[in-house]
Amino acid sequence: MITLANRYDFALFFSVKDGNPNGDPDAGNLPRMDPETNNGLVTDVALKRKVRNYVAAAKGTDPGFRIYFTERGVLNNLHAEAYAALNLKSEPKKLPKKEQEAADLTRWMCDNFYDIRTFGAVMTTEVNAGQVRGPVQLSFARSVEPIMPMEVSITRSSVTNEKDIDKERTMGRKHIVPFGLYCVHGFINAKLAERTGFSDDDLTLFWTALRDMFDLDRSAARGEMAAHRLIAFRHESALGNAQAHRLFERIGVERLHQGDAVPVGDARSHNWPPARAFSDYRITVNDADLPAGVSLVEPW
Repeated sequence: MITLANRYDFALFFSVKDGNPNGDPDAGNLPRMDPETNNGLVTDVALKRKVRNYVAAAKGTDPGFRIYFTERGVLNNLHAEAYAALNLKSEPKKLPKKEQEAADLTRWMCDNFYDIRTFGAVMTTEVNAGQVRGPVQLSFARSVEPIMPMEVSITRSSVTNEKDIDKERTMGRKHIVPFGLYCVHGFINAKLAERTGFSDDDLTLFWTALRDMFDLDRSAARGEMAAHRLIAFRHESALGNAQAHRLFERIGVERLHQGDAVPVGDARSHNWPPARAFSDYRITVNDADLPAGVSLVEPW
């Protein structure tokens, strides 16, 4: 399988409605927020988990598409599989002394586990399988405007014990974001793809996972989450033909209201009703005079 030969920088826009896209356990599971701006945050770890879950459901039984980080997974057992497959003997916390054997061990893990060759992994546990720096990296997602979380009490109709039958039925609270549009930046390094074996087919699967991962991840806590637009800049060179931040500056978001459009954060929108749907925004891309060797791609 031919490894990826082009660098990509991309922006994914997704929304949440009446849900908590990523609770903060250090803050009573409140939606993660930037305390200085009140913009909502979703960690890269949370988004990668959704990609992993999608790939596991779509391709997890196919050779080469197993998922390394799974619920209740035992990592040392997976590393031991690699040693057994290559007829190598493991020493506690040590890689094989021969450089080629150590490289073969790590490569076996990349070849068999999609998320290792995509995101990388530190596998230096008791049964040491090395470490891999993945070609695909994500930033934190950030809402394009400040969010205003709501706290909602929840009740139950049943009790656990008969002695509690007359007690108050309030059982807790949940936190939701009425609506928020988020953007996450991503980076795909073709030089690292050479090392892990990340291919064009792997990239196609990754694009599909970004599109459909929220549909597979429905829960009462997360409300309605949806991926709306994926904007990617493809570089002819494996090293890249332009700086990523310069390309992202070409992407803009406007607030819409009764036929008017202003950039998000513009003072003219301060008296407008809060956004409650993706249709309250418009995403724009300046594709004029792109740097030489860079093309705009929208995979879906």
